[in-house]
Amino acid sequence: MAKKKTRRKKVAVTRTVASRTATKRPRLETRDRKTLQELVGMADKVVTAARRRGDPHLDIPARSLSNVKFNRRKRFIEMGKNTNRRLLFNLSQAKSYMQTMLVGSGCKQLIEQGKNTSIRGLYYMLKHTIEGTKENTFEEQSDCDPVIEDVEVFLGSLRRMGSGGYGIPSIVEPNVIQFKKCKAKFVLHVEKGTVWQRFNEDKFWKKHNCILTHGAGQPPRGVRRLLNRLHNELSLPIFCLLDNDPWGYYIYSVIKQGSINLAYESQRMAIPKARYIGLRSKDYERCNLSPSVRIDLNDNDRKRARQIAGYPWFEHKKAWQKEIALMLKNNFKLEVEALISKDISYVTEQYVPDRLANRDWLD
Repeated sequence: MAKKKTRRKKVAVTRTVASRTATKRPRLETRDRKTLQELVGMADKVVTAARRRGDPHLDIPARSLSNVKFNRRKRFIEMGKNTNRRLLFNLSQAKSYMQTMLVGSGCKQLIEQGKNTSIRGLYYMLKHTIEGTKENTFEEQSDCDPVIEDVEVFLGSLRRMGSGGYGIPSIVEPNVIQFKKCKAKFVLHVEKGTVWQRFNEDKFWKKHNCILTHGAGQPPRGVRRLLNRLHNELSLPIFCLLDNDPWGYYIYSVIKQGSINLAYESQRMAIPKARYIGLRSKDYERCNLSPSVRIDLNDNDRKRARQIAGYPWFEHKKAWQKEIALMLKNNFKLEVEALISKDISYVTEQYVPDRLANRDWLD
């Protein structure tokens, strides 16, 4: 649940657009300064090659079985010295070369902003449709992940980890967890840990005087029971920030009304007054998101959406019927991380604050 506890290191990675809000440039650690110099060096090589009318290239250490050996003295495997040359003017390598430089550019921005993100977040930050074409920089995260690893090994840097929070145990009854004085105004529950990290690192909990929780997808019993206690014993409103897809809708349904399989526990777990703050089907146009962040619905998505629309606790709510109908009409779904394509802190600095200020949510 939500306050910062310890700081650990995490790989720096971000998008190639300027931050919307002017912030103080953070003081960099020695390791970050070194990585920043290496990243600038990557770009300088392109300039140098262009001036010499040469072919810009990167020599990426080969991450293959043939390039590792077992060090018997140290008793672990080590990488050899073999490299794979990635050339800009080679048609078969040009795309991977540009993807590598794009990841490097993103890393540079994150370091300069003093921020962290998950590799999923980096994927959304860098994914966009190349102007004048129908081609995306990355089609799937599986295309992006190896390139991130290439940059990591090329720079000889370790990925930075963000600050952590407190784990929520499976049993959170009053004999285990007691509430004392609480000054928080509400609870913001997000679907995934990667999104929680962004809210935590941006100190959303401090700026808005709230408690942050996440359920790693479908929240386990302990999380749902704690949310129930926070709401009923401390009178804290519960706001949910979940993916705009049938599974996000279902997670909200479980938090709000309880789950079908655990209906006998609903009195201790359900929160009928919980509110769905987003992501919404209309946010694609409202937030002017890139087409590249859309994920096409499949048959299973459509079937699940219609099932949820037919739940007794949703079927007579016009706003929810409209929400689900619009998603089906759009024929695509959106993850909360899609907002990172706007700016790394757009979700914490604009999206959620605006929804709260305008009381713009679904019940």
